[in-house]
Amino acid sequence: MESEGGVLLPLFDEHPMMPWNDLRKGDCCGRYESQSDGYYCKNCNFFVHKKCGNDELSQFINNPSHPNHTLQLRHDKGGNICDLCGWKIAKLCYRCQMCDFDLDLHCAKRQPPNVIDNFETHPHKLILLKERTEFDCSAECGKASVGLTYKCDECDVAFHVDCVWHPATDHPTEVNHPYHSLHPLKLLTGPPPDYSDGTCRLCGTESDKELFYHCSSCNFTLDMPCVLNPPQKSLVDPKAHDHQLTLLPRLDSFTCNACGLKGDRSPYACFDCGFMIHQDCLGLPRVININRHDHRVYRTTVLGVVDSVCGVCRKKVDWTYGGFSCKRCPGYVAHSKCATRNDVWNGKELEGVPEEEEGTEPYVVIDENTIQHFSHKEHYLRRIHGNGVLYEENKRCSACIHPIGLQSFYGCVDCDFSLHRKCAECPKRRRHVLHNERLTLVTNKDLEVFSCDACYRRSNGFMYKDGGKELDVSCGLISEPFVHPSHPEHPLYYIPTEEVEICNGCKNSKEDYVLRCIEDDCRFLLCFKCATLPQVVKHRVDDHPLSLCYGEEEEASGKYWCDICEKETDPKEWFYTCKDQRASLHRECVVGDSAGLMPRSIAEIWCKSFEVELNNSVTRPFCRRCKYRCEYPIYLKLLGRTSETYLCSVSCTFWFR
Repeated sequence: MESEGGVLLPLFDEHPMMPWNDLRKGDCCGRYESQSDGYYCKNCNFFVHKKCGNDELSQFINNPSHPNHTLQLRHDKGGNICDLCGWKIAKLCYRCQMCDFDLDLHCAKRQPPNVIDNFETHPHKLILLKERTEFDCSAECGKASVGLTYKCDECDVAFHVDCVWHPATDHPTEVNHPYHSLHPLKLLTGPPPDYSDGTCRLCGTESDKELFYHCSSCNFTLDMPCVLNPPQKSLVDPKAHDHQLTLLPRLDSFTCNACGLKGDRSPYACFDCGFMIHQDCLGLPRVININRHDHRVYRTTVLGVVDSVCGVCRKKVDWTYGGFSCKRCPGYVAHSKCATRNDVWNGKELEGVPEEEEGTEPYVVIDENTIQHFSHKEHYLRRIHGNGVLYEENKRCSACIHPIGLQSFYGCVDCDFSLHRKCAECPKRRRHVLHNERLTLVTNKDLEVFSCDACYRRSNGFMYKDGGKELDVSCGLISEPFVHPSHPEHPLYYIPTEEVEICNGCKNSKEDYVLRCIEDDCRFLLCFKCATLPQVVKHRVDDHPLSLCYGEEEEASGKYWCDICEKETDPKEWFYTCKDQRASLHRECVVGDSAGLMPRSIAEIWCKSFEVELNNSVTRPFCRRCKYRCEYPIYLKLLGRTSETYLCSVSCTFWFR
């Protein structure tokens, strides 16, 4: 069924699916098809053959492989195998609940014959027994000895169905392939031979352990996509190279001129100039946007003499090979593979697409001290210079929700609207390392509560947003290189790895996004939550502003205590301290988890309404959840109750869902 966003196939996927051409195995039936047209869901990385998607699947079927009962179409929860062929079930299957019998879509369409004359396996006719029995397979395959079987009436032998018949028989048992003319390739099922490296000679991908073609004389293996749709022997592609390219189907070490990385097999080569390229580099885009840079970057076959590092991985670039570079910023380059990573590029080729020049300036200058900000067009904002001494505690920035504090800010001349100078300069649209599309600054006039996808704090201030990606202003403004006062000697970068590492601020190893130092001898890193902690805050426990301290390097002579919760403080972790450094206060106690909520606003959390209260009175209410007095700067009052119910933090609201 067609929809505006694509094709709807609710049996296979909940999202609209786009028409797609893919040589990989279908996630619908777990098989390869010679026609690779189909439908693809990018959200779920799920590919459906057109043949499977267009077939009208009956809710109930009668199948000769299970003649005693009707089979019902069911979604497989994962881990089941087809009782006929023994393959894993991909998504849907036909099932008999009474007999615990499962049949995948492929076998439901291609039924095994009642009689097989397969003299390569056995000299007599084999009869299909349509009841599950226990037996010893005469093929000595080592598989479980329960299921449907082919049996010989003349001999006492039995075989698994898939040992003598396989849905793979849709494909020929032998093929003469243009890239291996010496011998025919034989269709094999099961694991690759021990002497083989288990990879396809042409594309290098790991061969499907259930279906591939192989020549044992030459140790030559091809996976199904390369058999069904072999790459061209020669081609002319001006986007890849000026001359004709020819495929060299052999194991041979080379360096790809397009990306600068090593290859070990089957490149396309130019015999005129020695140019060599990976097969998957043929489709590299020409013009793209990446989330690490504000301008478009352009692919070039030779970067030219530059002394630069890659703008994505921060490693040295070999300028004698191809890559991406910015025409506006001399020296900005990126490796081809880095620039086209899924977490860097949105997949859109921009060659021939006009570049949109749109204004990102957030305000219009009226005079040297007055602006008109796009979020508050009804009044002018006047700049007020912070003196670094007087802490402005009562005014809150409408963008980041933090107190104005010691910073310079813009205040409305007619109402209570205020913006930190830094927040007022936030561009209306910007790129960010955590998202491939450009983010738009949303002013959130309704004070809707959201959770920042970088630091996971709740806020109802301004947000940078695109689709489902939402970042608060503090995290949204982080860009590379990022310099933090806790590590002033080296800048930090967002470079994802699979290593389990510990944030130097909170000592947490479970953070999804971290900024790291790239120096070889330095393993310093910060999560986004610690990277955006305020450097100076005010708390009722002290008359003076508190400063963020990055832990004591030397062993403490005595114990440190937090004056707010009256518990011990680890001096090696970050804490807040007063002017004379006699206090060591936990970060959580000083800031809390509700600092992103505007006081006197109504916050909708877990489908309940809370009034956000500033904790600045002499008496402090008890938290209904913790049973202690509310110590954090912000607490919440649950609305709609006959008795007053207070909660000290957003975390405590979880218990009132």
